Amino acid sequence: MKQIAAWIAQGRTRKGEAQAAAFPPVPAQDILRQEEGGEGEPPASSPDSPPKSSGPRNPWQVPSNKGPRRGMDDMFRPLGHGTGKGGGGKGGAPKGPQISLPPGMDGRKILPFALAGTVAIWLLLTSGHQLSSNQQGVVTTFGKYTGIIGPGLNITAPWPIQQVSVEDVTSIRRDSVPEGEAEKLMLTSDQSLVDLSYIVRWNIKNLKQFNYQLQDPQGTIIEVAEAAMRASVAEVKLNDVMAGNGRAEIGEHVRQRMQAILDAYHAGVLIQGVDIKKADPPAKVNEAFQKVQAAQQDANRDLSNAQAFAQQVVARAEGDATAFDKVYAQYKLAPEVTRRRMYYATMERVLSSTDKVIAPSGNTTSYLPLPEIRKKAPDAPAQGSNP
Repeated sequence: MKQIAAWIAQGRTRKGEAQAAAFPPVPAQDILRQEEGGEGEPPASSPDSPPKSSGPRNPWQVPSNKGPRRGMDDMFRPLGHGTGKGGGGKGGAPKGPQISLPPGMDGRKILPFALAGTVAIWLLLTSGHQLSSNQQGVVTTFGKYTGIIGPGLNITAPWPIQQVSVEDVTSIRRDSVPEGEAEKLMLTSDQSLVDLSYIVRWNIKNLKQFNYQLQDPQGTIIEVAEAAMRASVAEVKLNDVMAGNGRAEIGEHVRQRMQAILDAYHAGVLIQGVDIKKADPPAKVNEAFQKVQAAQQDANRDLSNAQAFAQQVVARAEGDATAFDKVYAQYKLAPEVTRRRMYYATMERVLSSTDKVIAPSGNTTSYLPLPEIRKKAPDAPAQGSNP
């Protein structure tokens, strides 16, 4: 047993000598010189200084020759600051602003303040809502309707918990039917076609109903306006549609029909009015329609002239009747005198326009050519006026 133990001890000694030969020991002066980054001859060690460890260096330890550790404030300094490199001029002065943090402040201390500021700005932007006097907002919580907020400053839960959709509820909106220059033909009560163009004026009455009751509120308003306009035009004649007064009445009827239909739909819309912009005949029959219009205007003119003539005849007859009544009153007072006066007046009126001379029968000698004198009498003043 003693021989076996001696043999094992001898084997261990030989193994240690082989390892020492493979990894020779490094002097402590060389290790110190490598850590300090110095060059040249190693400084002499003091006899009182503790011996340096000659073992291998810890691989997880940052070597001292790598320079000082950089903090968050070094990230804000320009390149070359304090090193004399990368700057302009002989002294290597850095260009641009130099931002440095207070002493003792690093990235780990600044991060909480930055997060707190970001959260404060996020809360301010998504929780406060300033609405003007003509606006209202719909508040939804995770997409579900919560309520309505009015003008002024309103506070809600931040996004994405609550969201606010703002709408203008008092301004008048205008929709033109049809859009652009398209043709919209409608049938009147006298079986005539007319091309109509009109404007619908409306605003929001109930914001909740406007947003959630109808899928397309504006499209629904246009469709209801067209249906109401066709129903109203079908009750009147073409001349009423073309005339100015007829247009106003049709617009009022259309507004009432539209409001009744939209209230039944709970659309949350108030119709302010309907204005007809254009009422023309179809483009294909425009020339024939103009001829018909001209004929109607001629007929109206002739009718007006006939009515004026009738009024004149009636007025003259009424005057004659009044004069006769006055003569009759005199006749009752003095019949013979009135009869003789009427006879003379009638004979004067009849004989004044004839060129014949009535003379008594018998032997009558005419000394003057009375008919010839009467013919020449009107010409005498004209001849006397000539120089």
